[in-house]
This record gives sequence, structure tokens and C-alpha cells, in this order.
Amino acid sequence: MTYAVRFYTKTGNTKRLAEAIAKELGVEALPISNPVDEKVDVLFLGNSYYAFSIDPEVRDFVRSLDKEKVGKIVNFGSAAMLNSTYKKVKAEADKVGIPMDEREFHCKGEFKGVHKGRPNAEDVAAAAEFAKKFLG
Repeated sequence: MTYAVRFYTKTGNTKRLAEAIAKELGVEALPISNPVDEKVDVLFLGNSYYAFSIDPEVRDFVRSLDKEKVGKIVNFGSAAMLNSTYKKVKAEADKVGIPMDEREFHCKGEFKGVHKGRPNAEDVAAAAEFAKKFLG
């Protein structure tokens, strides 16, 4: 199995999760400004809600993916108020014909003092444990 990890973050929260996941998988976590040029079985995509949706940069990144290079997408992220971005990312992935794994990782994220300190060390460790489920 081959893996790639890409993330989008404005606060650094999702980057911390991405780095934990990437370390577990033995790959580098890169921002979405780095295209997925290599063929990968699983793309872990980290993102969050901004103004009640995924950021337009995340939407454009998913739309730029080549279904011949990406086997499936695994969604992960953190958010202060809303939960999963899964449905928003899946809507974009469906447009380019890339399946989404039903499993995802989500935890609370700090924003303007709400959920202070999150994701914390336990959240980061849980993200790494989540990634282990895909090894093999």
C-alpha cells in the first residue's frame, strides 16, 4: 500500500494531526499546495470548516486530483464548532470519480479560545492510532 498525506490549515491544528498520521505511515505530511504527482492507494486529506464549508483551496485541490493516481481519500481534521467535513469533501471527490473511505478522524480544534489547547497530545496520539488501521 502506498500513502500520501496532504493538509490545509489556517491555525496549525490540522498540520499537527497530519504530521502524526504521516509519521505513522512513513511518509511526509505536505500542504495541499503540493500536488499528488505519484500514484497512491490512499490519500489522507486534512481540512476543517471555514465559514461553514471547506475552504475553496481544499475544494480546488480535490477537483485537481487524478483518479488514475489516487485510489481513495481518507478525510481527517479538527474544528471548534462543527464536526466532520466528510460530506463536503465527498461531494467534491465524487465529481472527479475518487472514492472516499467511510472511516475518518475528527477531533475538537481550538479557535478563538474555544476548546483551548485542542488538538491536544491525546488527540494527536488518536490520529496516529487511526492511521495504523490503514497499514497493511
